[in-house]
Amino acid sequence: MNYGQFLHMIPEALLVLALLIVFFADFCLMKSARKTSVLGKLTAALLLCQTIMLTTVGPAEAFGGMYVASQASQVMKLILTFGTLIVVVMAQPWLEREASKYAGEFHLLVLSTLLGMYVMMSSGSFLLFFLGLETASVPMACLVAFDKWKKKSAEAAAKYILVATFSSGVMLYGISFVYAATGTLYFNDAAIAIMSSNPVYEGATPLTILGLVFFFSGLGFKLSLVPFHFWTADTYEGAPTAITGYLSVCSKGAAAFAAMVILCKAFAPLVDYWEYMLYVLIVLSITVANLFAIRQSELKRFMAFSSISQAGYIMLAVIGASQAGMASLMYYILVYVVANMAVFTVISAVEQKCGTTTLSSYDGLYQTNPKLAFLMTLALFSLAGIPPFAGMFSKFFVFMAAAEQGSFWAYFVVFIALVNTVVSLYYYLLIVKAMYIKQTETPLPTFKTDGNTRVALVICTAGIALFGICSCIYNWLFAASAL
Repeated sequence: MNYGQFLHMIPEALLVLALLIVFFADFCLMKSARKTSVLGKLTAALLLCQTIMLTTVGPAEAFGGMYVASQASQVMKLILTFGTLIVVVMAQPWLEREASKYAGEFHLLVLSTLLGMYVMMSSGSFLLFFLGLETASVPMACLVAFDKWKKKSAEAAAKYILVATFSSGVMLYGISFVYAATGTLYFNDAAIAIMSSNPVYEGATPLTILGLVFFFSGLGFKLSLVPFHFWTADTYEGAPTAITGYLSVCSKGAAAFAAMVILCKAFAPLVDYWEYMLYVLIVLSITVANLFAIRQSELKRFMAFSSISQAGYIMLAVIGASQAGMASLMYYILVYVVANMAVFTVISAVEQKCGTTTLSSYDGLYQTNPKLAFLMTLALFSLAGIPPFAGMFSKFFVFMAAAEQGSFWAYFVVFIALVNTVVSLYYYLLIVKAMYIKQTETPLPTFKTDGNTRVALVICTAGIALFGICSCIYNWLFAASAL
């Protein structure tokens, strides 16, 4: 084995180095009263260096095509590292207040999960993809259970672990079918074998179709698409708020990117089958999630159904299976990172003050904390796709990418998504109504947020305002998006 191949995996190697640095720093600061603050700043600095490095690294390949880091995957790593940086910054007040003894474990688990996402997105075979997926999922289960002394956190972790185990089994079952039909686990080789196995029907044998269905069913659990979404609300509610934000943004973004790569490479000959499967899942995910979100009075459950709906919008970009589709997917995830993390940062700040995440705790928030209410409104409008915020442009690009497919059903799905945009605006406005219009005798008192929360909110608000008007960002993503 040529161990020099690992030198081609520069982002992963540097992230492993960051893990080791944080591990030894945690050991050295074991008895220090400032351990949480120092580890938080160190991890944030390492992630910032990682983002700078990712802007310069190019495509790479190792281990005979098992590891394939395209320019698009390097850009996605940059986006998810940026999202992880925001999570680390916003989590510091919670760690200092409730989990200071376990600050080292928190940062190590976050970096380990990010490493798994890196491997997922740079995989050129089903084997490496599955290893990356599990490397990301197992530490995430530990993060969900971080508040182990709280009943809801333990329940959320149990549900997450059970669903993750079941979905991994279903996915492996599908991979076994693909391997039985093609004799290979490499994406490109599998596509060639599928095509040659039945040239008349372009590889659409019962075995390959079953492999596709089972594989994507397992991946659907990771994306929390309907009807694989039942774990999402309970897990989001029970997990610590910072972890809920991380789960809703970075985990979903990595899974969506990997799904598009695998469908467009390994299952390219079966495009006529998985496109119709996506039509159904997208319509169900957006519609069902929007209807259930209207009924929620707990904000983390509310954001869980919002994230299910957003996953449906993200998968619209996959329908086109084109360079524009890949660019719009990455752009949507970039905008979703800043908008969603802004919402969760405000939720975390309010939760620290009043100890609850119910919608009623936001009644009259504008009167006592107008800046927080204003930033929350900007983020919600971006999620809803209201102009001139970045969310409007991200939705426009995924609609255009899906419409480029040109079929009647593609237009129909885009139309349903447009109608659901109006529905989503209604339930996002429920929070705005609570903050600006609803009156209460005991509103949340005026309070000053800490420095970490302010930094996270400044980064997210700047992204919401700028990502929509800086056309160079989308042009850069499009140039890096060749499939």
